[in-house]
Amino acid sequence: MLQEIFDLVRNSAEPHINQQNREAYFQPNEVVAEATNTVASGLRNIVAGGGANGLLELFGTRDKSHLLQNSVVSMMIGHLTGKLINKHQLNHQQASGLAGSLIPDVLSSLVQKVHDPNERGFSLDNLLSSITGGASKEVVQSQSGGSISDILARISGNSQPVNHGGSGGGLMDILGKLAEGAQFQQQRNGGGGLMDLIRGFIK
Repeated sequence: MLQEIFDLVRNSAEPHINQQNREAYFQPNEVVAEATNTVASGLRNIVAGGGANGLLELFGTRDKSHLLQNSVVSMMIGHLTGKLINKHQLNHQQASGLAGSLIPDVLSSLVQKVHDPNERGFSLDNLLSSITGGASKEVVQSQSGGSISDILARISGNSQPVNHGGSGGGLMDILGKLAEGAQFQQQRNGGGGLMDLIRGFIK
């Protein structure tokens, strides 16, 4: 899924990078890698903090203007802005302009693809499986099948254990399992490991 996010960022970034590079020279591939890392780690941090249902909320709207009102999106924009200033020598106006246009574009495209039945590689289940190192698939199995998004939406709606004969537990139990998986992925890719994986996609 990381490869798919990288490709999505690269495609979304081209017009924004071309515009900014008229005023400030920087390495486009490095900016794409930085933006990919921001999006991927930002989504993972949501789940690691126990907010997998917040991820559903983020992906529940296809309106880009609503994305701009989401605190997670604002944090991603701020994070990327800081990286562009500190690592790529853009001034604040250039960095905030690039991050403020690129991050919403990428997330809007990602949301659209998640909702597109023809884009199977971009399903929310695949995204959560990647973020949690497969923990979401274990939750689905414990809930006797279905999709992780349906399970979270159903349980969030009544806050009661709903496992249809499984042993998956209620909402907090499931969010805890997903958070543990995401936290393990954070540790596994710590120390720049995620960025190294992303740079491997640059050709």
